[in-house]
Amino acid sequence: MPSTPRPLRKLGFLTIGLFDEADPRRGHESTLEIIELGERLGFDSAWLRHRHLQYGISSPVAVMAAASQRTRRIELGTAVIPLGWENPLRLAEDLATVDVLSGGRINPGVSVGPPMHFDEIKGALYPDTADAEDFSYERVRRLLDLVRGKPASDFSGVQGFEVFSDRVQPHSPGLGRRLWYGGGSLRSARWAGEHGMNFLTSSVVKAEAPEGPYDFAEIQLSHIRAFRAAHPDGEEARVSQGLVVIPTDSASPEQRARYAEYAAKRTPRTASPQGPARMMFAPDIVGTSQEIAERLQAHAAFREVDEVAFALPFTFEHEDYVQILTDMATKLGPALGWRPAA
Repeated sequence: MPSTPRPLRKLGFLTIGLFDEADPRRGHESTLEIIELGERLGFDSAWLRHRHLQYGISSPVAVMAAASQRTRRIELGTAVIPLGWENPLRLAEDLATVDVLSGGRINPGVSVGPPMHFDEIKGALYPDTADAEDFSYERVRRLLDLVRGKPASDFSGVQGFEVFSDRVQPHSPGLGRRLWYGGGSLRSARWAGEHGMNFLTSSVVKAEAPEGPYDFAEIQLSHIRAFRAAHPDGEEARVSQGLVVIPTDSASPEQRARYAEYAAKRTPRTASPQGPARMMFAPDIVGTSQEIAERLQAHAAFREVDEVAFALPFTFEHEDYVQILTDMATKLGPALGWRPAA
């Protein structure tokens, strides 16, 4: 068991679902097969990244719907849906529909802010309202209210042969407590806590103190504590951490070399805050499960959580993900005190 007050309770993984433009079905099928494998291995959750106008999953809600019909137990999440691309009312309907179809297994994670490359795509996304769109936390609040059953219309009742509801249908009662905010700043952490959401923290945080210190784990720890201090559930409020973790126990020599090269190329960005937003990146953790477990147990933020969604690297092959997930479930998880779901 780990030397931590929070033994690992839920083990999940996160995938971007890359595909070849010439054969997009194969890439989406690969993602679904990986989720099915995750369920067989006992993972508690599988999470989907969201990529617009790229060669990754652009519609994670649709993929969750497909996955819900090929699995029976594993929870399905998004990390994250950028709400700047979404109408909260329509998204609330889609999320509730998939939650009902899945038997109450989805965990939608969202974030706010203008869409990436907004000036280049606003003519297609919001041709008439781009300058009026609100990309603030208010967009999340609207989604929360609609998912939780607050009225969406001033009318309900019968009109002719049709019956109308004043709230989103279908209504999935438990979904409101399974909404997550993906944040990397103190402000986001506090806002998510104040509004009773769960909190997704990843391998990226904002270094808000100009003078430092620039310790990723300590910054992330401050966000977790700020979130729980603001949340009605206090210390019991749910937080999931999403570092990039690559166990090599059963990897071939070629895989080990490729994994090490991948991490090495990404390491320079972890030394100091990056760009105008002063973003800090966590180093990828590559090694045997025992080595990874020791590093995680020394990570100040990891010691504060009991749920993780380890991020799979973007550019690996299907066979690599099979090896990584198998080692996570059979070696790394148990080394962290986790037990596979039945």
